[in-house]
Amino acid sequence: MDRKKALEKAKALVAQMTLEEKASQLRYDAPAIPRLGVPAYNWWNEALHGVARAGTATSFPQAIGMAAMFDPDFLQKIGDTAATEGRAKYNALSQEEDRDIYKGLTFWSPNINIFRDPRWGRGHETYGEDPYLTATLGKAYVRGLQGEGEVMKSAACAKHLAVHSGPEALRHFFNAEATPKDMEETYLPAFEACIKDAKAEAVMGAYNRTNGEPCCGSRALLVDTVRGKWGFEGHVVSDCWAIRDFHEGHMVTNNACESAALAIEMGCDLNCGNTYLHMMDAVEKGLITEEQITLSAERLFTTRYLLGIMGEGSEFDAIPYEMVECEEHLQLAQNAAKKACVLLKNDGLLPFDAENPGTIAVIGPNANSRVALIGNYHGTASRYTTVLEGIQDTVAGKGRVLYSEGCHLFKDKTEPLAWDDDRISEAVVVAKRSDKVVLVLGLDETLEGEEGDTGNAAASGDKLDLLLPAPQRRLMDAVLKLNKPSVIILMAGSAIDLGEYADKANSILLTWYPGAGGGKAVADILFGKCSPSGKLPVTFYKNEALAEMPDFTDYSMANRSYRYYTGTPLYPFGYGLSYGDVRVTKLTADKNAAAVTVKNCGSVDTEEVVQLYIKDEVSQFAPTNPILCGFKRVFLKAGEEMSLSIPIDEKALTVVDDNGQRIPGSGSWTLYAGLGQPDERTRELYGKEALSVKI
Repeated sequence: MDRKKALEKAKALVAQMTLEEKASQLRYDAPAIPRLGVPAYNWWNEALHGVARAGTATSFPQAIGMAAMFDPDFLQKIGDTAATEGRAKYNALSQEEDRDIYKGLTFWSPNINIFRDPRWGRGHETYGEDPYLTATLGKAYVRGLQGEGEVMKSAACAKHLAVHSGPEALRHFFNAEATPKDMEETYLPAFEACIKDAKAEAVMGAYNRTNGEPCCGSRALLVDTVRGKWGFEGHVVSDCWAIRDFHEGHMVTNNACESAALAIEMGCDLNCGNTYLHMMDAVEKGLITEEQITLSAERLFTTRYLLGIMGEGSEFDAIPYEMVECEEHLQLAQNAAKKACVLLKNDGLLPFDAENPGTIAVIGPNANSRVALIGNYHGTASRYTTVLEGIQDTVAGKGRVLYSEGCHLFKDKTEPLAWDDDRISEAVVVAKRSDKVVLVLGLDETLEGEEGDTGNAAASGDKLDLLLPAPQRRLMDAVLKLNKPSVIILMAGSAIDLGEYADKANSILLTWYPGAGGGKAVADILFGKCSPSGKLPVTFYKNEALAEMPDFTDYSMANRSYRYYTGTPLYPFGYGLSYGDVRVTKLTADKNAAAVTVKNCGSVDTEEVVQLYIKDEVSQFAPTNPILCGFKRVFLKAGEEMSLSIPIDEKALTVVDDNGQRIPGSGSWTLYAGLGQPDERTRELYGKEALSVKI
């Protein structure tokens, strides 16, 4: 049904409720109202990269890995798959009268915050540092989750509004200050796109304050911008227990009653937490009116009617539980993992010869780790394939794999220092007896993650620097000095600086957190069953660059992200090698689109991502560097040439002034087309020039 009809039904239903009943429906764990036939409903569910926390589900690469695909069409399929499995679970579990947490159809995904600082622990939940890429991918995932039929397949939620990217340790009382220019240019575009273009059904407020107002009770964000400027018609939900922070952390109210009143007044309809238990008290004290509660209840029931779960039924009721982790979905996850991997370096060692692999040493704390496969906000897989297992399966009957953990992922403060290095000698022994070495290193969700969900108490989930933990650096030193042909597999969700060891390894493959079956996908790339084709959705900085950047608590974009960074990155945004040799051979363009010709001059079939960047050559308000304004993923057989038409983002022809006003650009633009940015570091790594034209 359309929103107008759903709203009419919601109003008719809510009109039959008592004030207390209406107030009870503004909690995430909304109770049943038996006399009206309203079942209990728990709004809290997650689907960041597949259905999360709800038992068995298909496990896709972490969001940052899906961003590295640069493939919105494929990402939309993943969103649709998550919605299918969510429906399958909802249908089956509702029949068992299980309506508990993580069993509903309102998914609090995607996370479209901007990964502005490489230390942020939750950055791997996002689509990277670029507002255009994040907006494009966010819209695709929202459309995948919600579908485009008469009934919503599931409800998506754009989070966390807004200006939210650490530090995690401070989020419950921190005030993120952002200029009007940075708000309009960087922090808000993805939210606007997901709301206005993709019609996201929900928006979640952040924990922190933004420019002095708590995000879940912000007039500037929720009233003036989301509902006023953007015309949002869905519902707003608080982050979990964020409204409690109003009086306990931000100190903008005196108690829970006042906090509940402020949030509902600013249009926060749903409380993840327990502060709205004080809603009746707020009414009695005259802080809010019954009409405000009624309005929020109507918005929430509109969503439930749009989902077709208020007794009217829909085509989605027929989705069987057997769709969960079905073969089609598992294959989709495998393909996603392959598309997500980014080849950072290759001197010709890769791909390995699958028929004559010899003896391979697989070494490192993430080689046989299930935790490193899945990232955070994950589901449970019925089967996991680690990198070690993927390599073992590939070479079975043809070669030999020798394995050593090598070291612990990080130093546990409860263990003696000597225990850090107790397996390095074993790693050396294994490496010496092998023809080549695969070092599987990196992080996992215990080292980079969300405050409260991580064991990294020193930084509450954030990273202190961009280096691997010391035990892993000592392991690299011991193994790479043997001068064996070596590949580093880096499993992480953010920028890592390998330092001198990057020069000593022959190849470096970044796999992110590739999903439960990711080890097979990694092995397929190592042994040439497919070509790597992922691109970096974030800048990889050198560790020492942190000293040149604004403080972690400074939300200015000055010298941050590829758009404003003035230094030389370790690996630039948009970068990623393949086994092919794709070149852009021709470029013509106008202000609407670019006509690009690409050719695979190599001998290996591969996918590639053709990227457009634009630079306003005159305007004082333009970003420092050319910005991404279009891209397209293509498959090219060896020797194949292809002509493409790639639309140019219309916002790329505008600039944002210091007052936060988006105005036309200068009219003097240079457009670049290539396989990465038109910067010196990209040219150095690729050995290829981007083509350019004036438009």
